[in-house]
Amino acid sequence: MCAAVARSPHTVAIEFLPKGLHDIGSGPMLERVQAALDRVDASKYEAVLFGYGLCNNGLSGLVARSIPLVVPRAHDCITMFFGSKERYYDYFYSHPGVYFKTTGWIERGEAAGELKQLSIAHQIGMDLSYDELVAKYGEDNAKYLAETLGNYTRHYSQFTFIEMGVEPDGSFEQRTREEAAQRGWQFEKVEGDMSMIQRLVDGVWDEKEFLVVPPGGRVVAQYDVGIIATEDGQS
Repeated sequence: MCAAVARSPHTVAIEFLPKGLHDIGSGPMLERVQAALDRVDASKYEAVLFGYGLCNNGLSGLVARSIPLVVPRAHDCITMFFGSKERYYDYFYSHPGVYFKTTGWIERGEAAGELKQLSIAHQIGMDLSYDELVAKYGEDNAKYLAETLGNYTRHYSQFTFIEMGVEPDGSFEQRTREEAAQRGWQFEKVEGDMSMIQRLVDGVWDEKEFLVVPPGGRVVAQYDVGIIATEDGQS
């Protein structure tokens, strides 16, 4: 995002929100992103851009205030890393069982602090070690829980590293290769595409790629290729 803003012809102010909001559930995430939106000084800007996809419905219900709100038509951030939802869909459906990695995702690691404590994974014990499960629930229960909670990875068989062209070196790719080898998974590197992120900050908002929500409008999930719409059904 910083690289795209540096190339944009517009003056763009960036506010980064904490990583891990989509892990705390759609309701709490919506509260926090709405609060961030409400903090914007509308007298200084022409629009507010969200570099988020729908993200587990965390943006569903977001209300634009006195200036337009612009949101990519994306289920999650991978669409933006691929440059379009069409390219993402093509890869996703032809490569079942893929877990995606990017430089930023690896660099920032797991959610920490308050968000880690509030995450759904933490609340149900998915981030506990086997010894911690034993201490908390007893050995018999720990064996069952470890097997059940560990099953979330059973549908994955490959790491795909998306190279965006802004990496400082090859260390993030190498870390992904090593993790794939440790898990016995396949590894693939694909070329990312900055163009959708660039169009977002450049103000090139084709309705097929971006939803422009007018003041007072509300973002809602839409179960078709549009992904999101305003509450009155406008696409």
